Amino acid sequence: LPGMLILLAALPFWAALRRRPGAQAAMRGVNAAVVGLLAASLYNPVWTSAVLRPADAALALVLFLLLLVAKLPPLAVVGLGALGGMGLIFI
Repeated sequence: LPGMLILLAALPFWAALRRRPGAQAAMRGVNAAVVGLLAASLYNPVWTSAVLRPADAALALVLFLLLLVAKLPPLAVVGLGALGGMGLIFI
């Protein structure tokens, strides 16, 4: 709720902020920081606890390519990942 309230409070000033070079630079910096935090949270604990063998890494790569190249819907990729993970139990 606090984030939404801040968003609603800033909406009237957003157009004016977008025209200021300093605000644009700050938003680019915030964007880069968020991308870094997301990458760090993906690596630890998600990657370090889920990818234990080369087969796990191969499955993750295939699923990533299905999202990126084949442009499958994310829900379909999650389903395929679940099936692939269950299949890796038997390998």
